[in-house]
Amino acid sequence: MGSLLQVRNLTIRYQVDGAEPHHAVNDVSFDLVSGEVVGLMGESGCGKSSTALALLGLFAKQRAEVAGSIVLCGQELLGMKEAELQKIRGSKISLVFQEPGIALSPMMRAGDQVAEVIHAHRQWSWKRCRAEAETILARVGLGSAARVFSAYPHQLSGGQQQRVVLAQALCCEPSLLVADEPTASLDARSQAGFLALLRGIRSEFGISILLISHSPELQASVADRLLVMKNGRIIEEGSFEGLYENPLHEYTRMMLRRPYGVKNESRVEADAVLQGNSFDE
Repeated sequence: MGSLLQVRNLTIRYQVDGAEPHHAVNDVSFDLVSGEVVGLMGESGCGKSSTALALLGLFAKQRAEVAGSIVLCGQELLGMKEAELQKIRGSKISLVFQEPGIALSPMMRAGDQVAEVIHAHRQWSWKRCRAEAETILARVGLGSAARVFSAYPHQLSGGQQQRVVLAQALCCEPSLLVADEPTASLDARSQAGFLALLRGIRSEFGISILLISHSPELQASVADRLLVMKNGRIIEEGSFEGLYENPLHEYTRMMLRRPYGVKNESRVEADAVLQGNSFDE
């Protein structure tokens, strides 16, 4: 399997009026192989989400300075013009935010919001885009796709909203999905369903995933390899099992064994995953 994404010496500095620039990300480098799920883990403010935004070129130049190199599918993204980035977002790389209620427009029906993404990247009729949108909604587990298609976001549950956002991200078959705390706003049952969905998507779509989350149970369940981030730097990487059992840094030990999430039992859940049991059933 070839390298899909290569990040080299990524550095992000926020420009704040009247204050010294803040280094959110400092000299970060990592690769992501085709078909791989890589977890990016760290405390709030460590630079995880800033890294995600940089991958999609979503920083305003007047607010942040981004340096280094981001190569996706052989193309250098840093320095690329906005018009070219718009062609790549959705078709080669997609982002799932942690707040689906904010990501979705309250004024448009859910299905039309998925169809709009398809229409932006495909030379298809609107009728065909709508039909494809209904198909992809069913593929992300929204069994009553026709009802969901015609619903407004406020008429859907949080879990259903997040699946609509996921359908938007997948509808043009990108090579890389960046999921930024995708279960943070969901209840325990919806979290479990979304985790199972991510595992299925990986095999069905053959997609690579950069999974950003501070949750050890989420990373243990989905990620092949884990990157641990602290103060804007990658301090350790390896399999979840290896880092859980033999971390080199105390920070990694704390991140993987401290309680997180709604159950507050992450160490027990992580142990269950390592023993081959599923804590989300």
